[in-house]
Amino acid sequence: MVQEKLKTLRKQRGLSQEKMSKILSTDPSNYSRKERGEIGIHEEEWQKLADALNVPLEEIKEEKLSGSVHNDNSTFNDNSGNYYSQYFNIPNSIVENLQDYISLLKKEVEHLKKENKNLKSQRK
Repeated sequence: MVQEKLKTLRKQRGLSQEKMSKILSTDPSNYSRKERGEIGIHEEEWQKLADALNVPLEEIKEEKLSGSVHNDNSTFNDNSGNYYSQYFNIPNSIVENLQDYISLLKKEVEHLKKENKNLKSQRK
């Protein structure tokens, strides 16, 4: 994940998020969201980051949005006979985070099922 690379390089260089936020002329919480991939990093910001980290731009720059999702339930009729569908571009970092979260939730569900089964057997 590109954001992890950015964070790792920043820490290796001994730079704080506060210092990086000053380089980008933003506040630390905004920089933190950028580093986590929650909000995008503008083209000129990528160059400033690369310069601050002393690396080539290509080494840290995020990939273009590549996840495209079509929500079949989002088709609607505007009552004039026109139908619309919504498509969403989702950054890979968000998709990966959600997949990790889903995996964590599945494990928790299995744990709770076992715990529930054990509790039911103790009552009998």
